[in-house]
Amino acid sequence: MARRFEIVDANTRQYRRYNAVGRQFTVLLIPPSHNTNPVAHFLASVNDLIEHALRDVDDCDMVGMTFQNQVNQTDKPIVISFRRKDQFSADVKWSVFEQVSQSNSRFNALDTLVVTVHPVKIPIGFGKHAIKCRGRPLSVMAHLKRSIVEVKTEQKCLAHILVTAIPKGDKDPNYDDFRKDR
Repeated sequence: MARRFEIVDANTRQYRRYNAVGRQFTVLLIPPSHNTNPVAHFLASVNDLIEHALRDVDDCDMVGMTFQNQVNQTDKPIVISFRRKDQFSADVKWSVFEQVSQSNSRFNALDTLVVTVHPVKIPIGFGKHAIKCRGRPLSVMAHLKRSIVEVKTEQKCLAHILVTAIPKGDKDPNYDDFRKDR
């Protein structure tokens, strides 16, 4: 099935501090043919556009979207606030579109639209798989960092860590031997 919109321009911006990648599409919606309902065509076009914009986003990631008319920048943009991707339902999209499009006097669906998408990756995981420093696993970091002590015993681990921690607190010169299980 052919897309109901044409991408005129696309830009990407990395926000490293927030673990986010902003994408901006300049889009022209294709007008409906003579025998189709224009409202149904517009609804399908916007749904296709949103699906295209969210194709690389995981369900658990937060997403915010903005729709702006490129021709008339003075009109309010249509803003869908940040929410998880799996919470983007048709009711949410169309309630926001109804509220803002009624207040914009010159919002035209066939004008060129600027769509800005801001997905934010939410960290997932816990335990030793989530503790990484520059991609290094915990076992490597335990030997590099002096503040991390990995207890490898299955039984009596509290006793083992106490035997390791006491020489650290007393600044024992043989502390490294205790830390490395020697």
